[in-house]
Amino acid sequence: MIKLTKFNGDSFSFNAIYIEQIQSNPDTTITTTSGRTFLVKESEEEINNKIIHFYRKVGLFKVVDKAGEDTI
Repeated sequence: MIKLTKFNGDSFSFNAIYIEQIQSNPDTTITTTSGRTFLVKESEEEINNKIIHFYRKVGLFKVVDKAGEDTI
């Protein structure tokens, strides 16, 4: 789960696995795999960083260091 902020200032947790698309025009809109959309305060770049951190935390995304060994 990643923590995001609604425009009214309320924060909520969002399951990043269900994110299909993120757009900035200029507000950030998240579209889920089921077609629902959410407007959030965070930038597209912030959300992408949170998703990468979440994927690493749950083991869906591993980093390969320069020596070729897996690291978390």
